[in-house]
Amino acid sequence: MSRPRAVLGPREIRWAIARLAHQILEANRGLENLAVVGIRTRGEFLARRMVDEIARIEGSAPPLGLLDITLYRDDLQSVAKQPIVKGTEILFDVEESVVLLVDDVLYTGRTVRAALDALIDFGRPKRIYLSVLVDRGHRELPIAADFVGETIATADDEVVEVHLSEMNEEDGVTVRRRES
Repeated sequence: MSRPRAVLGPREIRWAIARLAHQILEANRGLENLAVVGIRTRGEFLARRMVDEIARIEGSAPPLGLLDITLYRDDLQSVAKQPIVKGTEILFDVEESVVLLVDDVLYTGRTVRAALDALIDFGRPKRIYLSVLVDRGHRELPIAADFVGETIATADDEVVEVHLSEMNEEDGVTVRRRES
């Protein structure tokens, strides 16, 4: 197994989230109709942090939703025989909302496609923005993020690993060679 290469540390992740929150507020011209939806699992934690940062900047927080895309995946059979469904929690009206969809890594675009399908089942948002912590390229679908914390050039045989303190010991992003 190859040794992981550190790309972002805790400080750089904090900076990226703060920068993304400011960019989102500027693009949306404030909080009006804004709702944040995190794609489970790591997107959920990043979305929570984004809501906290927006609340710090604006003095109030947009609604937060969590989206489980498990049953919308086009590779469901190859992922697991019995996938674990964690559930979706969207307790606000999606209709006419400006939804900020949040995930950790943008790679092929298939996760985002599944998330869009799942989100549209709740109604028709006025607009959907996509924010990711890391864009690593190698798209298979024509999907692009509106807001990117860090763009990292990777090879096809590399894996981007996002570590968040909610799941791991500390925040960080590493890149390593995929095991054969």
